[in-house]
Amino acid sequence: MWASRDPIIALHQGLPVGLQLRQRTRFACVPRGFVVEPLVNTNHASLMQQAAAAAAAAQHYPAGALYVVATPIGNLADITLRAIHVLALVDAIACEDTRHTAPLLRQLGIAGKALLSVHQHNERDAASGVLMRLARGERVAYVSDAGTPAISDPGAALVAAVQAAKFRVLPVPGASSAVAALSVAGDALVGPFTFTGFLPTRAGERAQALGALASTPHAQLLFEAPHRIEALAAALAEACAGRTVTVCRELTKQFETVASMPASELPAWFAAD
Repeated sequence: MWASRDPIIALHQGLPVGLQLRQRTRFACVPRGFVVEPLVNTNHASLMQQAAAAAAAAQHYPAGALYVVATPIGNLADITLRAIHVLALVDAIACEDTRHTAPLLRQLGIAGKALLSVHQHNERDAASGVLMRLARGERVAYVSDAGTPAISDPGAALVAAVQAAKFRVLPVPGASSAVAALSVAGDALVGPFTFTGFLPTRAGERAQALGALASTPHAQLLFEAPHRIEALAAALAEACAGRTVTVCRELTKQFETVASMPASELPAWFAAD
């Protein structure tokens, strides 16, 4: 039997596609296709880089290494000073989507970087280009669209290829939607937890995964797309009605929501939302 104190944490995963500067440097998602202008004042960007260098430059950053860099999950203020410094230092930046990373770099005042497209559909093939750069002694960063790469995001295959070629891989930690959700779930007796990510989309595989989830006693972290979240809510209400579920939506953004309730109440909560 599962313990009701161990939550299922379902993240309503709406992928940020750009950053728009608003009053008091608040950032929010903008629709796909929206042209993001470099709205940060050049002096502000310079100050950010100076602060980043002051905080992080003393550390040694070996050449011929891959730096796996976490980026904000929705609020630019969550980027770390070391991430800014590394992104400014490296020779090239491999990214899940260059159209997403380029505006982020503009906001940080980082220009002139070679951007390499490395995503889920080309990751293994694109790794060869990264390896060539590492062999020349270049520093290469990898960023996903949001959060920490390789966690329900591309990056793991690239890291494996770099390690297999005997080059160093170094983490630059920062924002993670999974860890952020776990931190506000209120599981007072936190023990083991499972990061499940996205459930299978095929009906049979999805039902099997839900059955396994319902019979597992410890906390579990799920991601779900906006267009499937209500279906997941109904399935959780049926599979484990009394178990506590924490829903995290739009984390770190202006309209972020964190709500905990028994799984049986999920469908009504989404209907009323």
